[in-house]
Amino acid sequence: HRLIVTSATYRQSSFATPETLEKDPYNRLMARGARFRVEAEIVRDVALAASGLLNPEIGGRSVYPPAPDFLFQPPASYGPKKWETEIGPNRYRRGLYTFRFRSVPYPVMQVFDAPQGDAPCTRRGQSNTPLQALTMLNEPLFMECARGLAQTTLANGGETDRDRIVYAFRRSISRTPSDDEVAELLAFHEKQQGRIAAGEINPAELLEATRFKGEPTPELAAWTLTSRVILNLDETIVRQ
Repeated sequence: HRLIVTSATYRQSSFATPETLEKDPYNRLMARGARFRVEAEIVRDVALAASGLLNPEIGGRSVYPPAPDFLFQPPASYGPKKWETEIGPNRYRRGLYTFRFRSVPYPVMQVFDAPQGDAPCTRRGQSNTPLQALTMLNEPLFMECARGLAQTTLANGGETDRDRIVYAFRRSISRTPSDDEVAELLAFHEKQQGRIAAGEINPAELLEATRFKGEPTPELAAWTLTSRVILNLDETIVRQ
């Protein structure tokens, strides 16, 4: 396994040139790397790391991130189950440490093809469904990650909106955005600023949903909405 993952073949990009496509169209000769969505546990980790919220502690007990209360009550569950949602740093532990009942899979991981705990699994599936996008846009922890990325961007991303877009994009995708990508995100950001100014979006209500405890400024709300889009980009959770 060490030889495989440290080899040049395993570490190469999934980008295909016209020459490699002509010589190896089906990648049977491994002319390029594989492109696939990261595992369910890593999807959350990517968002947490980009946002600056990730708790890097190694080891310790399993933790209870946000989950719908009805999942742990009949008839969704065989009987009442204890699920005390974390409110401190443990809320942002890596997905590896999420507690999972054998009979009640954790929904965020299940929607990203994590295997259930009641049967062996030799290979994970790889699906692409609207539920995955809805999860990353609306699930409580992902909303908190969007707010965290917005705060980190405002604190460290520079003085101009363009610099901040580039900063947030690089934190999430690990590359510099193209001019077209920057222009698209800037246009989206300006639109959200206009919606907030017009009263279509209430910054206090939006930021309250992300467990924000400070002053709910229109600027932070607009950047939260922009960060939400960046974290939901396909490239954010795809191994290139």
